[in-house]
Amino acid sequence: MWSPDEIASICYNHFNKLPKRGKPEAGREWTLLAAVILLTDSSDQKTVHKQVVSLGTGTKCIGQSAMSMKGDVLNDSHAEVIARRGCVRYLTEQLYRAVSGQSSDVFCPGTEKGKWTVKPGVSFLFFTSQTPCGDASIFPMTGSQAQPCEPVKAGQKDESERRGLKRQAESELEETRPGPGMKTSDDNHSSCRKSRDSNQDEVIIENKECNQLNEVSHFQPDVKKVCPPDLHRTGAKCVPDGPADPLKPGLLYHSVGVLRVKPGRGERTLSLSCSDKLARWGILGIQGALLSHYLQGPICFSAVVVGKGSYSHQAMERALKTRCSHVRGLPSGFSVCAPELLQASLEFTHNHTHTESKHTHSQGRISPCGAAISWSAVSQQPLDVTANGYKQGVTKKALGTLQARSLISKVELFHSFLKLVAATEDSHLPETIHGKDLRTYWDYKQAAETYQQAWTQLRLQAFPLWPRSPRELLLFH
Repeated sequence: MWSPDEIASICYNHFNKLPKRGKPEAGREWTLLAAVILLTDSSDQKTVHKQVVSLGTGTKCIGQSAMSMKGDVLNDSHAEVIARRGCVRYLTEQLYRAVSGQSSDVFCPGTEKGKWTVKPGVSFLFFTSQTPCGDASIFPMTGSQAQPCEPVKAGQKDESERRGLKRQAESELEETRPGPGMKTSDDNHSSCRKSRDSNQDEVIIENKECNQLNEVSHFQPDVKKVCPPDLHRTGAKCVPDGPADPLKPGLLYHSVGVLRVKPGRGERTLSLSCSDKLARWGILGIQGALLSHYLQGPICFSAVVVGKGSYSHQAMERALKTRCSHVRGLPSGFSVCAPELLQASLEFTHNHTHTESKHTHSQGRISPCGAAISWSAVSQQPLDVTANGYKQGVTKKALGTLQARSLISKVELFHSFLKLVAATEDSHLPETIHGKDLRTYWDYKQAAETYQQAWTQLRLQAFPLWPRSPRELLLFH
């Protein structure tokens, strides 16, 4: 009905049709792309209509000190997160149309009062041009792949740990300096892992074949020396108070299966890696707590497609599915989703590899694009371009004002949700909202009882070290 290459092509073509604003400068800047695709079965179920409903680009993240108590700053501008937030914007408008008696491409009435469900034959697919940062991008390198960071020698403190790694697709160069909170990741098949006992972190170890190759090169001077196997690394750091990376040479550099936060320039962020967020969405859904008030169950991705590049199916399985596969006791409507994991053979032409191939010395250093693009299939202002968490181009004087807000910031999505509530007839309001004295963003999130119960079970059973956002950052109106 659809192929990974078809999905990649649809996403790349959609990006190419967008205005130039926010796009990387050819030969000097690179970026990453992610998108959410709406799949709708035809009436005869012989064909599937495919529509991009949200697209995002971006590589950066802001540090904790730059976060706002007004909810008006984008904390995480990695492409995957931008695409998901744009999808929430799309879903909010689709629900607004449904409660207003208009036609919705996504929702039909549910069986519970004030609740809606996804129409039969409708599903959502996620595309990302590169393996998500964090756990999914940790696996052994194969062949002649280049490590973006210098190999770590035994007994030597890795300089990259002091300086902050760069997101790898991206990160094949030491010359690429990361922006605030930029992440690094790359991928390939991971086949040499061993598991200690169930209470310890899995550590990737060197395999026998690699040792034999090194022995051959040692005793035969005419044979080109084979470098010790190395590991694709991620710039995302292990969460505080949890297991740390061994930081040993080669395949012993990282622990796997652990939660990670995205790095900032000189400052740790509170943003979890994209691998962790995708794993969470696999149980809680992509709609978030607010829209859960209106839905009978979460909306999860039926498949995740990754563009051409370094990739490991085993690492993707571990990061996005295995870590949560044992979760039980979820409330009604919630379950452990297992999206199909696929890779396309088409590469994003604005990634680091293509940018490097077009680069000329006169352009200076290659760098990540500072802007993040969000496009949503909504009726008004579908395009939103930001930099450093605010609308691109705003002056320092305008920071903190309405004009500087991204349309996918927490406060803007909250206000869109409040418009949805206001448009709903009192008799059709969900029970979790009807007659309740809810005022702040925090109030409405906490009132989504079933969603919060599911999140509690996920946290207890799979992610006990998941950092909690400070409450004071969620008390805006």
